[in-house]
Amino acid sequence: MADKNKSDGDAYLNRPEKLGAWDGFKQFLWNSDTKQFMGRTSGSWLRILIFYIIFYIVLAIFFVTMFFIFGSTLTKERPKYELKESLIGTNPGLGFRPMPPESNVESTLIWYQKDNPDNSKYWVEEIDRFLEGFKGNSTDRVDCRNSPPEVGKICNVNLDAFKPCISKENYGYEQGRPCIFLKLNKIYNWEPEYYNNSKQLAENMPKTLVKHIEDRQNKKKNTEVVWVSCEGENPADIENLGNSIDYYSLSGEQGFLGNYFPFLSTKGYLQPLVAVQFKSVKPGVLINIECKAWAKNIKHDRTDRRGSVHFELMIDEVPKKKGEN
Repeated sequence: MADKNKSDGDAYLNRPEKLGAWDGFKQFLWNSDTKQFMGRTSGSWLRILIFYIIFYIVLAIFFVTMFFIFGSTLTKERPKYELKESLIGTNPGLGFRPMPPESNVESTLIWYQKDNPDNSKYWVEEIDRFLEGFKGNSTDRVDCRNSPPEVGKICNVNLDAFKPCISKENYGYEQGRPCIFLKLNKIYNWEPEYYNNSKQLAENMPKTLVKHIEDRQNKKKNTEVVWVSCEGENPADIENLGNSIDYYSLSGEQGFLGNYFPFLSTKGYLQPLVAVQFKSVKPGVLINIECKAWAKNIKHDRTDRRGSVHFELMIDEVPKKKGEN
């Protein structure tokens, strides 16, 4: 009896037969002795499958529920977070048109040849595309030069007010007097705090803009305007840009008329524009230009481009042919 127990114990102490790599892999896939597939029995695989089916169903229900709960807090009429609570904040920036080609998306350089229609064609067509959405008329569009629109109405933008910065004049590009269109970035429910008193203006406001505001105030014209100014960034840029800079807007103000604010996501809303024409640009020189929007609640930061926009302008002259004077 003792010998039998000893032999049984020795059997348990014996190591299993060492298998080769291929035989070991085949046994891992299917072990006929234990009826295991990849190390698990059919019952074990079934329990795992049921667990993960239930787990992913519950997970999907959770995310769908959260999605609908979050969606129920949103409306098409207004954003969930506004002004200071939003990522955009309360300090609008400026945008400009025409933009360089998409192939050069990081560039802000407007570069073309004067007196060369083919060379300036892209810039003219780019402005045409931008202004296409402002054309036409509808019963919802009203004249806002003297008063803000009624509820449900939108302010019209009359493109003829920007003359000579119009399509028929090729926006001045062929003549070397290019027009740049400025727009104030839209922030829902943002209302400007106006510099409407010529005695309470920002200290660093350009003198030409100060004079413009004083003239409008003396003539008792509307001064509830987000003012705009453009100038060279550096002394050399100021010199090469020249002093002849004209601004064209909806009713003669050098900026964005206050009746267009606030932006409230009204269907078909047209944002106000300002056309700036540079009429004395020195040819063959790269000029850095900075345009700023002026309101008491617009802060300027050149690094982050808050309240301002930067672009470069370079106008080349068509090379003269040999023998021409």
